[in-house]
Amino acid sequence: MPDIKSMTLKELEQYMEEIGEKKFRAKQLYEWMHKKLARNFDDMHNLPKSLKQKIQSGVGMLSVKEVQRYTSKIDGTAKFLFELYDGSIIETVLMRYKHGNSVCISSQAGCRMGCRFCASTIGGLTRSLEPSEMLDQIYHIQYATRERVSNVVVMGTGEPFDNFDHLLRFLELLTNEQGLNISQRNVTVSTCGIVPKIYELAEKKLQITLAISLHSPNDKMRRELMPIANKYSIREIMDACDAYIAATNRRITFEYSLVKGVNDQPEHAKMLIHLLKGKLCHVNLIPVNPIDEREYEQSTKQSVYEFQHLLEKNHIRVTVRREMGRDINAACGQLRKRYVENREE
Repeated sequence: MPDIKSMTLKELEQYMEEIGEKKFRAKQLYEWMHKKLARNFDDMHNLPKSLKQKIQSGVGMLSVKEVQRYTSKIDGTAKFLFELYDGSIIETVLMRYKHGNSVCISSQAGCRMGCRFCASTIGGLTRSLEPSEMLDQIYHIQYATRERVSNVVVMGTGEPFDNFDHLLRFLELLTNEQGLNISQRNVTVSTCGIVPKIYELAEKKLQITLAISLHSPNDKMRRELMPIANKYSIREIMDACDAYIAATNRRITFEYSLVKGVNDQPEHAKMLIHLLKGKLCHVNLIPVNPIDEREYEQSTKQSVYEFQHLLEKNHIRVTVRREMGRDINAACGQLRKRYVENREE
C-alpha cells in the first residue's frame, strides 16, 4: 500500500485526480500532514468524511510510536525511542541550544556499516526507513513538545547514503515551504564515506551541510575502525569532497572521534593537517562515548586540547563536540540496543 506521507505535493495532486477529487484537496492534505502535523486522518477536520474513507482504502500513512523517552537532568537533552509499524525500534535525540532546537534522526533501523566505536552497528541492519518515517521523528517531537525544531541532523542510527533515494525524498519534503520549511542550510547529513553517493549528492547542488565520518588520518588505521575503508580510500573520499565543494561551495565537516591511545596523538593530528590543509572544511572532534561491547576509551581532556590546538595553529577550523545527554546514554545506538535486548528476554 502506498505511503501518502512520503508523497510530494505534485504526486498528491496526481493522486487526487486519479481518485476523482479536486486538485486543491492535495494542498489541504499536504498541510495537515507536514505543517499542522496531524497524527491521523481523523485530525484533518476540513476534509470530507467521504474523502478520508476513500484515501484510507487506497493508501497508508506511516507514523512512529513513542515507546520511551529519557530527559537529561544535566542539559535537557531528550532521547526518544520510537517503534515503527513492523516493530522495529529507532532512536532520535532532541538537543536544546540557545540558537534553537536540533533533532538528530535515524535513517535506518540498525546499520550494516560495522564501525567499531558505534553501538548502532551491533546486530546489523534491520531495514531502511521510509521518507515519512524519517520525517515523523521530527514531527512527533515538535508535536509532543510544542517546541519548534530549527535544525535537523541525519546522524542517528543507520548510514543515510545506504538509504539514498529515501534520503533525497525526505530532504525535499522537510525543506518544502508548504511543510515545516526548514532551510537546507540548517540540515546536516553524515556519511561514513560512500564515495559514489557523495558525487551523486554534489550533482543535486543542495545547500545542506555534508559531514564525513573520517575518524582516522590514514587508510591503515581507518580500516581497523571502519570496514567501509576497505572499499573506499581516504584519497577517493577527499577527491569526492573536492567535487562536492566545487559544485556547492559548501564547507564540509569532517567528524573525528578521538579514541584514547588509538588516533588522538600529535602525530595523528599532523597527518590530519596534511590531509585537510587548504580545504573548505571544518573539523568536529568527538571524544568517543565508551560502550560495553567495545574496548575503546575516551581520550583525556589534555589529549583533546592538544589535538585541537595543533589543528587551530595550522589554520584548520575546529570545534570539540559538546557532550550532551551523557546521563541518558545519548550516544548512537545505546538505548535502542538495550531496549531491544530487554524486549527479547
